[in-house]
Amino acid sequence: MTLFLGLGIAGIALLVLSLIFDGILEGLFGGVGMLNGLFDGLLSLPVIAGFVSMLGFGGAIVQGTTDLGTGPAAVAGAAAGVVAGWLTWRFSRALMRDQTAATPRGDDLVGTAGTVVTAIPAAGYGEVLLRLGGQTVKYSAKSEQPVAYGAEIWVEATLSSSSVSVRPVQR
Repeated sequence: MTLFLGLGIAGIALLVLSLIFDGILEGLFGGVGMLNGLFDGLLSLPVIAGFVSMLGFGGAIVQGTTDLGTGPAAVAGAAAGVVAGWLTWRFSRALMRDQTAATPRGDDLVGTAGTVVTAIPAAGYGEVLLRLGGQTVKYSAKSEQPVAYGAEIWVEATLSSSSVSVRPVQR
């Protein structure tokens, strides 16, 4: 029973190490050409920790509560370890698939409307307020013709990550 409890505690310690050294086994086995994609997360530290801890604690429970020997306790613990490892693997895959919406890019600004907050001289730069991803963002703006403060503009092109080319809205 001491061996099983030691395995259970080692599994918990391995789980703590997996929080610190996340992804190290995936990196080691990811470069092996023949195994690449075969295990797909089955050799991760959390999965191995779940297996080892359930092998130990499950074996200790079976050995301590029944008159069965070490062999049947090890088989029962291994079965519990396989179930715990599989559940850990499925849970981690579900968490990895949790995707957020696409991150807005500068190209998403083309065709949007905004307001001039610093007047734009002809062929010069001013500032405009635009909405990107639900947030109001201030950009440097360039226009071929002068645009007054407070005027409504349309974005024609993205010049850089912080500047756009605009034209005034004609109504």
